[in-house]
Amino acid sequence: MELPFAGLHQLCAPMLDQLDSLPEPQQVALNVALGIAPGEPPDHFLVALAALGLLSEAAARQPLLCLVDDAQWLDSASGQVLGFVARRLLADSVAIVFAVREPSTESELMDLPELWLHGLPEEDARALLARAIPGRLDRRVRDRLLAEMRGNPLALLELPRRLSATQLPGGFRLQGPQDLLNRIEQSFQQRLQELPKEARLLLLVAAAEPADDPLLVWRAAERLGIRASAAAATEAEGLLVIDASVRFRHPLVRSAIYRSASSKDRRAAHVALAEATDGQADPDRRAWHLAAAAARPDEQLALELQQSAGRARARGGLAAAAAFLRRSVVLTRDPDRRVGRVLAATQASLHAGEFDAALDLLAAAETGALDELQRARVDLLRAQIVSASGAGSKAPGQLLKAAKRLEQLDPELARETYLDAWGAALFAGELATTGTLHDVSRAARAAPRPTNPTVQAADLLLDGLSVLMTEGRRAAAATLKRAVRSYRDDELSVEKGLQWGVLASTASVELWDFESWEAVITRQMVLARDAGALAPLSVALNGTGIVVAWRGDFTAAARVIVEADAVTEATRTRIAPYGGILFAALRGREAEARARIDDTIDNALASGEGLAVQWARWSTAVLYNGLGRYEEALAGAQLAAADGMPDLFVTTWALPELIEAAAKLGRPELCAGPLERLRDSTNVTRTDWGLGIAARSEALVSEGDAADRLYREAIERLRTTRLRPELARAHLLYGEWLRHEQRRPDARSQLNIAYTMLAGMGADGFADRARQELRATGATVRSSGDAPRHELTAQEDHIARLARDGRTNGQIGAELYLSPRTVEWNLKKVFTKLGIGSRRELRDALPTPEEESTAV
Repeated sequence: MELPFAGLHQLCAPMLDQLDSLPEPQQVALNVALGIAPGEPPDHFLVALAALGLLSEAAARQPLLCLVDDAQWLDSASGQVLGFVARRLLADSVAIVFAVREPSTESELMDLPELWLHGLPEEDARALLARAIPGRLDRRVRDRLLAEMRGNPLALLELPRRLSATQLPGGFRLQGPQDLLNRIEQSFQQRLQELPKEARLLLLVAAAEPADDPLLVWRAAERLGIRASAAAATEAEGLLVIDASVRFRHPLVRSAIYRSASSKDRRAAHVALAEATDGQADPDRRAWHLAAAAARPDEQLALELQQSAGRARARGGLAAAAAFLRRSVVLTRDPDRRVGRVLAATQASLHAGEFDAALDLLAAAETGALDELQRARVDLLRAQIVSASGAGSKAPGQLLKAAKRLEQLDPELARETYLDAWGAALFAGELATTGTLHDVSRAARAAPRPTNPTVQAADLLLDGLSVLMTEGRRAAAATLKRAVRSYRDDELSVEKGLQWGVLASTASVELWDFESWEAVITRQMVLARDAGALAPLSVALNGTGIVVAWRGDFTAAARVIVEADAVTEATRTRIAPYGGILFAALRGREAEARARIDDTIDNALASGEGLAVQWARWSTAVLYNGLGRYEEALAGAQLAAADGMPDLFVTTWALPELIEAAAKLGRPELCAGPLERLRDSTNVTRTDWGLGIAARSEALVSEGDAADRLYREAIERLRTTRLRPELARAHLLYGEWLRHEQRRPDARSQLNIAYTMLAGMGADGFADRARQELRATGATVRSSGDAPRHELTAQEDHIARLARDGRTNGQIGAELYLSPRTVEWNLKKVFTKLGIGSRRELRDALPTPEEESTAV
């Protein structure tokens, strides 16, 4: 369990002759993960994609069944990879069956289809019992045995054979399932007691060596003076067979042997196994056996385990590295070294996603003598664990506490922690229990200034965001502009760019600077993709989906959101589908949008992600304004822009939706306050985006020449931006106002522009609203839904366009985390739906990239 990718290696070993069929990056990743070749630590999901491709290639020759027994004992890295593979098997002739002992908490296997295996039916249980106890058996005794065994086949075969005739009638009492397992193990232990000592020791050596390597077991046995004849006794008793491999009758035999042995014998077995292991070829297994044999602290051995942790980390085995480091803590006597190793083990456990183990280590560290810097590091690690484990409402307060403690000890780290706390508070939103945006911002402003004479991008970002919350946009604008410029144009480390790129994009939004927002989020996406950092890539893809959808390029947005969904599903990243929610709302697809919105609100409330709840409510307003259901739009906008919300971008974006819905409902009294707040926001930087939205909103509550002038201003300003849906909505609102003013020819002109733009980009809800208004002017217009269209799913459409552009199945699969066979399967469905027969025909069946870029 403690060796990274050990289970994956066992499963894939027979197929490694197919490794050359994989794309080179996948070959390299799998080779490094399995220890076949040196290299940079591979990303787990590239390893997983390689494993998926390998199984797919093997299944091309004949259908493949993979059996993973006792999956609860898989090493963590293998469990993550195989869980990923199982979720991505769609069109491949591959089945994976995981057998897991109940109860199981294996998160890697959650959400996979389950089949619960219960006891044998009574008739079958009776037949099996008759085999275990030949001859006549008293009916009352038989019924008692059947009730006791609960249909467990192993119990029916094992337990009765050790009972005499006098024990059978009254020797049982009904017990629970776990007690039954203990009874079976005890039965094996009783059988062990009847074996010669040499045979028991051979069984112990085999039980202590998880690789089931017969040569290694025999070398260790020789060191203990165990003769080959000892194997005969284990085979005769049916407990162990050693030939080409090492096979126990049942895993419970192995645990029974190991648990019943004395500590002295267990240490002797591990010492023998360590001596029999080649320290050059397999230093980590040797170190692990020596650690298991250690009866007292051993600094040299603790150091060897640290080195093993480094090798495990280099292969991408974060869980294995954490396990080696945790064991090194136990073997460390010196208090200072012990604290250092505890903190290192905690960090490794955090990165491996083993949050409970990390918290246990911190609790142990706090019982010792810590200096102030170590206590601050404990606080920081605890905060990072809370944040990473999805407790979004608690994370800001924990990070704020850590940052304050670090101020006098490591001012630069304190400021970085304040920036992390600001981001955590942003995402927690109204659900933050402690550490609100105002709390973090006030504390950050009072903290010591950076000592580095060169002002870093992160310092500018922290200063600007903190001032934004404490003094407002006008005071913060200049610093935020400098910060955004740094994240947009300056040379940044990959780590820092990925860590705070989202906050830099937030700053650009607060400045109503769409171009910088797009540049920053695109740069973050490229950084994440190049680094193979899939969790940050999921965040960046969601941001890119928002930007592209708001540009009105719905074809490109659909592709980005398909990839974002694929990455989020593959990595099981805890992030709301921000891009997908807005895209569905803009398109006016109520069923799809409501499903995303409702799921997001439920999940976000459970995880403490208040920003996602607010985002979903704002998107609700966009959806229902498009559908012309203004009461529902107003309700969503009022929730998203409530007075208690931080006056940041989602709150501000909800104001125009609130004003539009209220104006359409004839409730101008609801518009004055929101309009003033909107003007306050947009007047600071006075960009065409902000001023255009403000003019459009003010026009809704104006009359006569003032309204006409404001609608024209909104159109002129928004025309200079790339926000095509917002421009189209300005034409729509202007046309609706003109029709109300009985200026039908002018209204028809504006509404035609709006309808053409909205229908062209696929904003069906708003387009239908424009169509109805056009009909009211006397114009004849066909519904956008009347045009024939092929019903490709979003994923099929994305795959089709990538294939049209010349991408191979392997390249497409690597982008969408699918096997090449699944890509081929999707393409066949595309061909059927489009009525074509080959990739070449995709060029005629789909718009060209140039046509797509000019369609809006």
